[in-house]
Amino acid sequence: MSAPVVRFAPSPTGRIHIGNARTALLNYLFAARAGGRFILRFDDTDAVRSTEEFARSIEVDLAWLGMRPHQTVRQSDRLQLYVAAAEKLKAVGRLYPAYETQAELDRRRKLKQARGLPPVYDRAALALTEDDRARLETEGRKPHWRFKLDQRIVEWTDGVRGASHIDCASLSDPVLMREDGTFLYTLTSVVDDIDLGVTDVIRGEDHVSNTAVQIQIFEALAGEGRAPKFAHHNLLVDATGGGLSKRTGSLSIASLRESGVEALAVAALAVLTGTSDEVHAVSSLVELAQMFDLAHISRNSAKFDPAELRTLTQRTLHKLDFESVRDRLAAHDIVGVHAEAFWLAVRGNLETFQDVVAWRRVVDGEVAPVIEDAELCRTAATLMPPEPWDETTWGDWTNAVKGATGRKGRGLFHPLRLALTGRENGPELAKLLPLIGRARSVQRLAG
Repeated sequence: MSAPVVRFAPSPTGRIHIGNARTALLNYLFAARAGGRFILRFDDTDAVRSTEEFARSIEVDLAWLGMRPHQTVRQSDRLQLYVAAAEKLKAVGRLYPAYETQAELDRRRKLKQARGLPPVYDRAALALTEDDRARLETEGRKPHWRFKLDQRIVEWTDGVRGASHIDCASLSDPVLMREDGTFLYTLTSVVDDIDLGVTDVIRGEDHVSNTAVQIQIFEALAGEGRAPKFAHHNLLVDATGGGLSKRTGSLSIASLRESGVEALAVAALAVLTGTSDEVHAVSSLVELAQMFDLAHISRNSAKFDPAELRTLTQRTLHKLDFESVRDRLAAHDIVGVHAEAFWLAVRGNLETFQDVVAWRRVVDGEVAPVIEDAELCRTAATLMPPEPWDETTWGDWTNAVKGATGRKGRGLFHPLRLALTGRENGPELAKLLPLIGRARSVQRLAG
């Protein structure tokens, strides 16, 4: 069985939000789990609203989440493919010109609805003769082009929804090309999927109604059985149950990144929300891919609560090993032989990654010691052992202080923590003390 090829196809008309990112992640993880390919396709044929700035921002957002496409294409570079496909459909009688104005179509639709009939296009254009078409064009009308559906039931096995079908007799022949010669998504998406060898289309359930039509277009252009597999996942909604919009910036990936939450926390919450799997922290997208299964996705909408990201970010940071954060630490000048020991010491006390800056100051910067028990601190300073130190030093030292002063429990440990770090709470001092070092420790104990 060949490895899957999937695609994420945003239109660069705004910033992507968590709902868009979820679709991208589901595709990426599906491919990653099976050693497949992930394609980024910009649906940028809307020349008015598509911008290079939005395209770049989408690439940045995907990279932040850990997704790097194997290939990136733009529909604006592929127009000749759509022209050729349209000509092929015309040649086999599946794409026909229709001349009704929008006002005429709206009037017909309202009349049908008033009679209790489904508002399906009546295919009046198919009855036009060549003379009729010539007359209409002489009047200045330009045709839009409709795909002639086979009026049959189209069935497919959906990767999320299971056995699915749509009766195409209940559908209007879809418009694939506008009067101005531009193409609609229904055609361009199919042409791209054929050309790029897409094997699996994983997208939101709002596209289910397109599927039967697109399967027929696949068959008309590429032959029977050439349509990819389809899977339609549930949609994310916000905490109030409302929909998400990239144009309003609702839960945009950029805003989440700027808030300081971890990309892996965003990915885990986006993917696992609305599934039968428990939402929990992961240490890599590889780990998330191994637990990912389309069959676990619920049929109900998935409520995304950004408040959960704070807790999940902390749990994610606590799981990350040094290699996965080495470069991020280096960006804050946390390098050298003690960088790994520092990370292992402080990661359990981080709320966001940026907190490493404050803990670095505790280790080797200026700290305002809090002297709660001056006598204890003076005695502790005289009993401080010589270096080199390791994680056993704290236990040996505090045992000596305990023996000399009779202090124990909170009465022993709390004053020492306040003096050494200036903080009520923090990482285990067994790990932190060797990083602070003897000279700074003695100085801080002296206040």
